Amino acid sequence: MRAKYDQAQNRSSAGHGVQLGVISAILLLVIALMLWNTSGLKKALKASTEQYVTDVSDQLASDISSRFHIYQMTLAALSEELSSFSGPDETQQLLERQADILDFDALFIIEKNKLTDLPDLGEVDLQSVPGIKDAFAGQQTVTYIEDRQNLLFLTPIEQDGQIDSVLAGVRSKENMQQLIQPKSFSGHGLTCIIDGTGKVVLSPTDLKPFLQLDSVFKEGEDLAAEQAIAQMQQNIAQQQAGVFQFTATDDSQLVLSYRPLYVNDWLLLTLVPAGLISGSADAYMLRAFLIVGGIVAVLTVFLLLQLRYYRTSRKYLEQVAFTDQLTGGMNQAAFRLAYEKLISLGMDPGAYTVIFLNVRGFKLINENFGVEAGNDTLRHIYVSLKRHIQADEIAARGAADQFFLCLHTGDKETIQKRLDQLMADINSFSQHTDIRYYLTILQGACVVEDPAADVTIWQDRARMACKLQGEKGKCAFYSAEMLEQMKKEQELGALFEASLKNHDFQVYLQPKVRLTDGRLAGAEALVRWVHPQRGTIFPSDFIPLFEKTGDICKLDLYVFEEVCILLDRWRREGRELVPISVNMSRAHFKNLNFLRPFTALKERYHIPDTMIEIELTESTFFDEQQRKLVQNSVEEMHRNGFLCSLDDFGVGFSSLALLKEFDVDTIKLDRQFFDDIASEKAQKVIASFVQLAAKLHIHTVAEGIETQSQLAFLRAVGCDMIQGYVFSKPLSISDFERWAPPAIEG
Repeated sequence: MRAKYDQAQNRSSAGHGVQLGVISAILLLVIALMLWNTSGLKKALKASTEQYVTDVSDQLASDISSRFHIYQMTLAALSEELSSFSGPDETQQLLERQADILDFDALFIIEKNKLTDLPDLGEVDLQSVPGIKDAFAGQQTVTYIEDRQNLLFLTPIEQDGQIDSVLAGVRSKENMQQLIQPKSFSGHGLTCIIDGTGKVVLSPTDLKPFLQLDSVFKEGEDLAAEQAIAQMQQNIAQQQAGVFQFTATDDSQLVLSYRPLYVNDWLLLTLVPAGLISGSADAYMLRAFLIVGGIVAVLTVFLLLQLRYYRTSRKYLEQVAFTDQLTGGMNQAAFRLAYEKLISLGMDPGAYTVIFLNVRGFKLINENFGVEAGNDTLRHIYVSLKRHIQADEIAARGAADQFFLCLHTGDKETIQKRLDQLMADINSFSQHTDIRYYLTILQGACVVEDPAADVTIWQDRARMACKLQGEKGKCAFYSAEMLEQMKKEQELGALFEASLKNHDFQVYLQPKVRLTDGRLAGAEALVRWVHPQRGTIFPSDFIPLFEKTGDICKLDLYVFEEVCILLDRWRREGRELVPISVNMSRAHFKNLNFLRPFTALKERYHIPDTMIEIELTESTFFDEQQRKLVQNSVEEMHRNGFLCSLDDFGVGFSSLALLKEFDVDTIKLDRQFFDDIASEKAQKVIASFVQLAAKLHIHTVAEGIETQSQLAFLRAVGCDMIQGYVFSKPLSISDFERWAPPAIEG
């Protein structure tokens, strides 16, 4: 028995020993694993922190570069507009307006040999400012005033092939600090812009850490940091990016990121506490070491809690950085990351399409129904988008009422079909309301032909296509023709001045026939562009362009003078004069003295009163801000012997009010009234307009008349004059003189 007992005890001791050994081994293994895991976790946190800082720094650097590029583009566009300005007062007024619009502290023109005094900067030796000589050499540059840290954006102004002046835009240090200060580091990040030599170009509010950068690093403590610093100096000289962690002199752990801005040799430096992400995790890891000698189960549970906390913290940070706070879905940053992930998985050219969606009139929703209703609308749209995308597709909210999609298809018909289904789903809410209300969402798309290109390119092109959208409710696809159209407009704009000087613009006259006796009662002057190399250029190609660039004012004055020359010749030849109407763009009303050159030309060529009629489109009167100005201008036209007519009458919403407020001599009924002349309702509307005008002693002209039935009806209702192909198309001056000799010969 004793032997068996001893054997049992031995076996029990051996068993306890084994258990103790196992527990000890487990404990040692856990400690080893914990040490190993802690080391790996610290490395992962370090890498994660560096990656996070890198991503945010890249985004900030990209935003700054994009913003600089936008400033240069806007200044380039403004410099082209300035090249056509001649008066210093007009130029100064434009610069002051544009400075406020473009958010520059000042816009001014630097003349050669006058480089001494700058607005808001005082006396500056510009010869010492880099970049200005390059601007006079024809380059767009960005430079800075070193002692003030003011940025100077410079664009040459070319006139007649010479560059004698430079357009400069000033953005102060305070103005630019908001741009470079990161918003993604909970207020703990610090940034500045330096050049390739390490000199500070633009600093944050507190420049001290960057001015003393050499003394920030703790010498002799971290060989890896010293190597990273040396590598940073080489990378900065070569305009390469990098990031590394180091221990500062106050023993704090910091992360330093430097990213090239691709503007001059400038780089963006970002300094962030290394514990921004990992600080809380370090505290819990220390607590875990304090209880490592305890029960393995508690240690295991604690470790699991740590991992869970880390994941929760990481998830929360990702949610803050990549979640739209209103819809709870993807934001612009998340859209970019998801797109890059699609690229990493393999994206064939033409397989995906980026789509831009813009809610039309969204501000009215906020005004009519309240901000919360507007927010609910945006959330409803995003939920609908999510329902209609596949697993390998992306939906995100951009700015305000704008959304982006990335669909896995490049077929336009398929995309349009899916968008139609999406729009129907979005507007399905109206089926449950007493009053039907439909959201109009403008759509633009761009097929991703080069997946490696930055997603911003495809987003911008989709946005451009949306702006150029033609048919309502249909998706506009970006195409090379859009770039060709922009190029064509630039070419036409470049040809304008020479064509004006060479008289490539020719005046045509379309007769106005009086219905009471069938004789010539007047004519409308129309312009045709016949270029010696490009041939005939249609008005639909150049009139909207010149309206946009402002050259329409010069063209109007040119046509007016050609009409004056014609009337003066007729008068000297003894021909009977008939009134000629000349179109005047609404762009003239931006100048309070716009009538002076027209009146001067009338007097120079001795044109009798009432022989020239100034024709204004109805849209000119719709701008409430210039309504009184237009009213006064009509009165001034009459005082100077001009007649005034209202073109396109009836297409707007306030036509009858215009007749009450403005003393016009003639109204021209728009051609759309006569498309359905057989309609009884159309006939009543036309007859009412004619009768009302007669009671107000206003002449009526029906334009666009092409058929005998239209002519017969207008004669029956008492319309005064007809203008249209039923009598004659627009004629050259020589053809016009031959067309109706009894009416114009004396």
